[in-house]
Amino acid sequence: MTSTVLLLVMTAALLHAVWNALVKASADRTVILGLISFGHVMLGIGLAFNFPTPAPASWPFIAASTIVHFGYYYLLNRSYQLGDLSQTYPIARGISPVLITLGALIFVGETVSIQAWVGILIVTLGIFLLSIRSSTKRIPIGLLLTALATGLTIATYSLIDGVGARSSGAALGYIGWLFIFEIFVVLFVLAHARNRLKSVPRTLILTGIAGGIISATAYSLAIVAKTLAPLGVVSTLRETSVLFAALIGVVLLKERPWRGRLLSAGVVVIGVVILATA
Repeated sequence: MTSTVLLLVMTAALLHAVWNALVKASADRTVILGLISFGHVMLGIGLAFNFPTPAPASWPFIAASTIVHFGYYYLLNRSYQLGDLSQTYPIARGISPVLITLGALIFVGETVSIQAWVGILIVTLGIFLLSIRSSTKRIPIGLLLTALATGLTIATYSLIDGVGARSSGAALGYIGWLFIFEIFVVLFVLAHARNRLKSVPRTLILTGIAGGIISATAYSLAIVAKTLAPLGVVSTLRETSVLFAALIGVVLLKERPWRGRLLSAGVVVIGVVILATA
């Protein structure tokens, strides 16, 4: 694992946790998800018109990813209605590393070393421990199923975009057009929450758009990293965002208890170290 890939993915992980915290902290998560998508569109326009157009072979991947992302936003919003950030986030993210690594093996023929597999499994274990220990309450079955479904969409669009970016010949151009097509998410939110938009404070609007730019930057870094390293390894390292999400949940959102969350986060760190040296 090169230091460049590690830096790209860790930065993406931090930014990803930040925008998820913005969604969780918002009083109207549907509206803020629409504003985040609008931030994606803004950055996408900038990328699309400053970098080469992706190759024709990659456009079906852009279309498929757009559809899967639509389901991801819906399920993410639903998950955050049912549970805490530091409980919901690890469930949704925890299932994806193994699924992506297996998917890359089955559909792309991409293999990773035994050491990398050990790191992936330890990170996954730490993520699930983080979810289990994040609350004294039993995890509701509705939350569990919704968060797991969210994780499945994460694995699906991660594989789609990893392969799509590689076939595009222009990763940043691919990312730009992928974000532009999120205009459909924006239009959906406008259609279903237009009455609530009239009473949305300006600070929330700015927060949502800023969150979108942060989110888009995070995903852009992750996709670029996927053109440089195995999909499963990059996706697993990206899930270190649970470390930052746990800290944000405990320190800023005052979610409790905190000891178990930080202990589980330490397990994730061990897995990351193993992966980084693989």
